Amino acid sequence: MTSDNDGGYSKAMSGDSNFQGFNGRGRELAELDLRLALAAQGQSAMVIVEGPSGIGKSALLENFFAQHDSLQILSGFGVEWESVEPFAVVEQLVRGRADAPLSGPDGVGPGGAGFNSVVPTVDRPDDGPNGGEADSARNAMKVGRRLLELVQQLQQSAPVAVVVDDLQWADPASIRALSYMVRRLHKERVMTVVTVSDEHRVNISAAAQRFLAGHQNTVIRVNPLTGAQIRDLAMAAAGIELTIPGAHHLAAHTLGNPLYTRQLLTELPPEIWQQWQPDLPAPRVFAAEVRTRLAHCGAAGRALAEAASVLGKTIPFADVAALAGTPDSLAALDEAQQAGILASFGGGERQMLTFNEPLVRAAVYTQLSHTRRAELHRHAAQLALSTEQRLNHRAAASPLQNAQLAAEFEALANAKAATGQWSQTARALITSARLSTEKSLQQNRLLHAVDALIGAGQLPEAMTFLPEVESLAPSAARDTVLGYAAIMRGRRAAAETFLSNAWDSCDRSADPATAAVVAQRYVLHALAQWNGPELVEWSRTTVALAEPGSPPGVEAEAIAGLGLVAMGKRAEAFEHYARVAARVPEGAQTQRVQLGYGWAHLAFDDPQAARNELEAAVPTEYAAGSMRISLWAQAWLARTQFVLGDWDAAIRTVEEAERQLETADMDLIRPLVHWTATQVHALRGNWELAKMHMEKARASDQSYVTMLIPARLAQAQYAEAQGDYPAVVRALEPLVKLSPGADESAFWPWHDTYANALVMTERVAEASDFISPYEQHASERGHRSAAARMAYVRGRILGAQGLLEDARQSFDHALAQLEPVSLPYLRARVQFAYGMTLRRAGKRAEAAGLLHAAGDAFGFLGAQAYVDRCNRELKASGVDIARRDDSDPVSLTAQEQAVANLVAQGKSNKEVVRDLYVTVKTIQYHLTRIYGKFGIRSRGELAARYRPDADTDADAEKT
Repeated sequence: MTSDNDGGYSKAMSGDSNFQGFNGRGRELAELDLRLALAAQGQSAMVIVEGPSGIGKSALLENFFAQHDSLQILSGFGVEWESVEPFAVVEQLVRGRADAPLSGPDGVGPGGAGFNSVVPTVDRPDDGPNGGEADSARNAMKVGRRLLELVQQLQQSAPVAVVVDDLQWADPASIRALSYMVRRLHKERVMTVVTVSDEHRVNISAAAQRFLAGHQNTVIRVNPLTGAQIRDLAMAAAGIELTIPGAHHLAAHTLGNPLYTRQLLTELPPEIWQQWQPDLPAPRVFAAEVRTRLAHCGAAGRALAEAASVLGKTIPFADVAALAGTPDSLAALDEAQQAGILASFGGGERQMLTFNEPLVRAAVYTQLSHTRRAELHRHAAQLALSTEQRLNHRAAASPLQNAQLAAEFEALANAKAATGQWSQTARALITSARLSTEKSLQQNRLLHAVDALIGAGQLPEAMTFLPEVESLAPSAARDTVLGYAAIMRGRRAAAETFLSNAWDSCDRSADPATAAVVAQRYVLHALAQWNGPELVEWSRTTVALAEPGSPPGVEAEAIAGLGLVAMGKRAEAFEHYARVAARVPEGAQTQRVQLGYGWAHLAFDDPQAARNELEAAVPTEYAAGSMRISLWAQAWLARTQFVLGDWDAAIRTVEEAERQLETADMDLIRPLVHWTATQVHALRGNWELAKMHMEKARASDQSYVTMLIPARLAQAQYAEAQGDYPAVVRALEPLVKLSPGADESAFWPWHDTYANALVMTERVAEASDFISPYEQHASERGHRSAAARMAYVRGRILGAQGLLEDARQSFDHALAQLEPVSLPYLRARVQFAYGMTLRRAGKRAEAAGLLHAAGDAFGFLGAQAYVDRCNRELKASGVDIARRDDSDPVSLTAQEQAVANLVAQGKSNKEVVRDLYVTVKTIQYHLTRIYGKFGIRSRGELAARYRPDADTDADAEKT
């Protein structure tokens, strides 16, 4: 609704501009820098900067040009009412250079005379049917030619930027002249930049449409600010420290628009930003414009818009019409749509209404009188179909305390809690607390609300109430909530203190329900510490105290299986989950069971089954789950995708989890999420990204075990990918001191990494002593991946001791353990270690086959760090590295090369799947891409076209 144009860039160039609050535009500035660098090298650049009004397009350019004070700038901007004035924008471009020598080819000087040199006297229109249009085109070409001559002259002394802000309002004549100039700029040091607002693209002139259509490959999209960027903006622009939920609430309200965000930050009192989900208005200027639009609606259109603002953001048209009570609802809708207030989609009984943006709804809602607003909410409560909707409307109509309504909200909260819908439970309890007339009830409901917020994974929202919770007198309920928050924040010692106080102070016989909640928090505490025996014991205690089917009991049972996993009791763990899954009804509680089931499958070497369960545990749509559980599921899903070799999917999962962690702020899960990304990026040689994730994964040695282990593994695997084995040892030494329960070698894969680093740093005897108990442990439990990890390290140790035949047996045992399971990265590690051991023992030909196989597998995964190591080992053994003919112009990725190598040898898809440990679909996908690149259609054609070097074939025959 509002332009973000400030009238040009002269302040930016004079150094007087105030850019306070400008942030979050690193990507856009980098893209502009790239375009300017091209222009400065004589490659004329054209850029379209687009985004909604107020998003900061002008501020972006002002900031950019302030950083490049050597640029010569010709700037102008479109204004709606000047769009009928020919060459109005060109006049601004030229007059803006009054301080520069702008003499044209006719020797005309700067200023107004300069304008006349660029825009000469135009031709008089002909009287023919097309004469006016033809003359307009000739005039535009004349002006465009003179504008071109001007910038060509200017760029000889320094690069030139031609900037037109709000192109949607530029006059067609100026646009044609600008287009003429741009089309003829090739090797000049000129950068042309135009901005255009989304809202007006459909209504702009044909000239502007054609101009934009011709340059769609040069678009820079100015995106909305994120919650984190809005927090920075609030501090820089208004000195306000927003909470994380407050920032995200403001971002959703303004759609990340920095103009509207700044206006609200300055217009509203600072204390409002510390509240939980405050009802935010629209900025004053925006609200005034909406009131003007409402005034242009008839009574029916206004009533429809007001009814819609009371009902919500997106609502059925039938519901809005019923509440508005307008006799002709369609005519009313037409009025509201024409005024730019409402939009509709769908048809018939499924027709839905929505506001063009949240601020419009806020403006319509806040302009209602208190009496009118309460009246609409009471009527909406009568029409509502669900209990929750009826109660919410009654609460909105009741600004005063109401004991009866508070009790009804508490009953609603209990019903939501019974199915594990913690976010909805929290909202109902917060409203119940607000409406409560008795202080004790108000405090008790608030405590339960904060507990539910933490359970939902909405820790930052819970933190807004924590000072109030801490101010309450110590009690079992209070200390349980504070202990729960400490667990999710990763504060082990604080959690232990609060939970101990809560358990000691609760009366387990008189109040078993509270005791059950305390016990269930101890279950989480034990899980975070990866203490299997305590986890199982506290789960049993919780179930004994809790009512059958109650949330504490159900969640404790869902987690109990992980205690059995931590203890290595595979059969008992799966029997337990089978029983629990049969009892738990469909809904939010199912998510807990799916998480535990998936976690157990991953622990016991069935990653495909783990993937299925964990993917099902991730979604939280339609209130059917908790963000807390979803984040756990995503963290383990990323690990599952890693071990399956689907590293791209693992990175996508981490990125989504990281986005949600920004909102949830749950430090307990953060290291686990970033561990996987650190490892993938390090193995692929993306060092900056790997280091960034490694830093985000850091945890202190006093943290929970489930934080400490992945944090240390991230550091170790980053160092290992760089070949820094002393750093690997340093990173993992703190884990050596862990308790046996937390030291589960079958689940946390750090033991082989540590022992291998000991071997590589010539501490062979120490490595042998270290892995001995874990070898026996893995053998007793029949855990294949753990046994393989221990066996390949034993092979390295025996090889270092000169016992080659014993080393062979260990490596062969490791590969045999991996034969039935799909763990491609671990298999490649074993092959690499085996090949390296053989090569150093002088068995070069034998080593080559293993190193080629490992290199192909690493290449398929994109693990360039280990592809390079395989190649170095092969070179050291005197074997040429397999390459395609350098004359072949087709470029294949490492994954495609691995597939092409095997298929060209005549192997079937099933055989390729077996060798590379991937799915048939993955092979088919890569073959399709390979065929397309070579322009072929069959495996026979691929075999004829794609041939490894003769030396590679000879080496393959030797092995």
